[in-house]
Amino acid sequence: MSLSDGDLAAKLAEEAGKILLSVRGCGLFGGKALGKAGDQTANQFLCHALREQRPDDGLLSEEEKDNAERLSRSRVWIVDPVDGTREYGEERADWAVHVGLAVDGVPALGAVALPGAGLVLRSDQPGEIPPAPERLRMVVSRTRPAREATSVAETIGAELVPMGSAGAKAMAIVLGQADIYLHSGGQYEWDSCAPAAVALGWGLHVSRIDGSPLVYNQQDVYMPDLLICRKEHAEMVLREVAALV
Repeated sequence: MSLSDGDLAAKLAEEAGKILLSVRGCGLFGGKALGKAGDQTANQFLCHALREQRPDDGLLSEEEKDNAERLSRSRVWIVDPVDGTREYGEERADWAVHVGLAVDGVPALGAVALPGAGLVLRSDQPGEIPPAPERLRMVVSRTRPAREATSVAETIGAELVPMGSAGAKAMAIVLGQADIYLHSGGQYEWDSCAPAAVALGWGLHVSRIDGSPLVYNQQDVYMPDLLICRKEHAEMVLREVAALV
């Protein structure tokens, strides 16, 4: 089977989502055991498929032991089999599957599956984002909203929208269900590579919260912060973040 990068990313995300729903629906696991079973099963599928389909590319997965060999590769697939393991284990819908491709450190292509909603969003097949409402909406963690996000939301009069996984939050902006995703609590490359690629493909602003670009396939995969929003809101949000320092 010969697939384009975009078709491969979308198929992998979609099929991993089906696997995860099947594992969750079998009734044999619950709570943390469900999260672990889902993570490991989906990870095996994604990693085996990528090594079969793209043997010359690098690979970074949350659930795999890191391999420094990826640092010498121009093209590196960065995947998160279950973004939002807690939400997945609690049988919520706000979790995602991430399949991203970084090329020379840039989030060049990606697919994010939202299995609970039956959606796969692709960077290479953008759609039209609905207009923003008069009062902007900012997605935040449902358990620990970041201080910077709540402060900026208060300053600009935005409504806070609690949500689970990073992918679900980012795709809420793409789908027009929210307008700003400002995260400052720390993530890892697999948390944002595919969502960043999709957001960029759909014409959104994507950066660090100081306005600098996101860079992937680094030796240290920790990423401190992230901003995804409509381009017309980026300057305002970045200005308010800078004022907090």
